[in-house]
Amino acid sequence: MKEWKISFVNKDGVLDSMTISAENCPTIEDAAKLVRSKLYPVAAELDDVTLPDKVASPAVKSLKSQHSVEITAITEVA
Repeated sequence: MKEWKISFVNKDGVLDSMTISAENCPTIEDAAKLVRSKLYPVAAELDDVTLPDKVASPAVKSLKSQHSVEITAITEVA
């Protein structure tokens, strides 16, 4: 397993990060779900609302619009 660092700007505008173990680099959507589950565990349990117009990357968009959190990078930890 490889270690991956997900860097993000939190709701206070401060650069933060979390490290995960995974065989492959997580997608931005997977990373958003992981960050959301760490920062907002209750919100992470709720299903993304299915709207008539499918939204690409719903976790990424809701994380940014509802919580002001934006993922800035996903890098492999050496």
